[in-house]
Amino acid sequence: MLSAAALITGGLAVASHSAAFATTASASPTASTVHTHRLCSEPSKPGYMACEAVVRTDLKSQKSLGRHDTPKGFGPADLQAAYNLPKDGGKDATVAIVDANDDPNAEKDLAAYRSQYGLPECSTGNGCFKKIDQDGGSNYPAPDAGWAGEISLDVDMVSAACPQCHILLVEAKSANMDDLGAAVNQAAKQGAKYISNSYGGGEEAADTSSDDKYFKHPGVAITVSSGDSGYGTEYPASSQYVTAVGGTSLKKDSSTRGYSESVWGTSAGGEGAGSGCSKYDAKPSWQKDTGCTKRSVADVAAVADPATGLAVYDTYQANGWNVYGGTSASSPFIAGVYALAGAPGASDVPAAYPYAHPDKLNDVTEGSNGSCSDYQCKAGKGYDGPTGLGTPNGVAAFTK
Repeated sequence: MLSAAALITGGLAVASHSAAFATTASASPTASTVHTHRLCSEPSKPGYMACEAVVRTDLKSQKSLGRHDTPKGFGPADLQAAYNLPKDGGKDATVAIVDANDDPNAEKDLAAYRSQYGLPECSTGNGCFKKIDQDGGSNYPAPDAGWAGEISLDVDMVSAACPQCHILLVEAKSANMDDLGAAVNQAAKQGAKYISNSYGGGEEAADTSSDDKYFKHPGVAITVSSGDSGYGTEYPASSQYVTAVGGTSLKKDSSTRGYSESVWGTSAGGEGAGSGCSKYDAKPSWQKDTGCTKRSVADVAAVADPATGLAVYDTYQANGWNVYGGTSASSPFIAGVYALAGAPGASDVPAAYPYAHPDKLNDVTEGSNGSCSDYQCKAGKGYDGPTGLGTPNGVAAFTK
């Protein structure tokens, strides 16, 4: 596997061979620079993907909590309030998580997260949680600390968005797109109507002809992280068959909503939500922006900035509670929002739904994720690359 094994440094899981990047003061709720590491290294050859999870390294892990302590980072109640989500939707809907490698502690870590926040039990025993390999069995792949952190982030974010949802974890045997694609197909075969993919790699001309087949599942909402390197397009976010999910910085404030959002990233680029114009993938009929003749990324967004990050519980070569970010957070969260909204039409591409209801989203109008001359890297009224049409304001934008 081309993702790096995680090292434990100062009680935090960090990826070897991956450069740390700092989030600027303007994105930080404390007006100070934060320090982070990507959990997975960049792919070193074509056809391989890297997870899009980022961990804060300037905050000490919380292995255990006192009776009155709470984890650092946003929890489910914060996210439900910020995005106006119902607490009782999605009952018995199954959200699938597709990742590479195994997280041996996935179920017990999920139990700790849900117990901390008073969410319903989700276990193999009660039928809420299921883990399978890419062939549908229990021959799980080799463990990997970086991807285990990714898996923890993914299942926790689905839980935060949709506490009543079932969770299906499908583990690909490697981060090769063919194995991940087989896992996507397996998730659909298992009947999941919502499938999250928190990984990406460089666009290649072969992607549209060979890999898009993995994501062409009418009637299934497939979400994909837009990337964590700022302005620039990754695959499979650029597939015409998926909902590409960008990222924001989320802050509490005194507004009527109680929260405000801006683009995760800076005009200097290098970190933040991915966005841009695909080199290869055709523009879907429902996407109407005029500055790109092919597929534009992203479609929608949610919190992803590690400086305004999420509480996540991970114990596989990690020390419990950490603050995570990256568009690996926003993709599974949006998959959970789709599940709250209800099953897509059998022949639909659910990525089209938000384009029919842009007024049902929080329009993000501030910030940028790099240097360009237009909306592909700069937020503004209406559609923009880093945040798409905006972030959830309830679930009405995620249904037909």
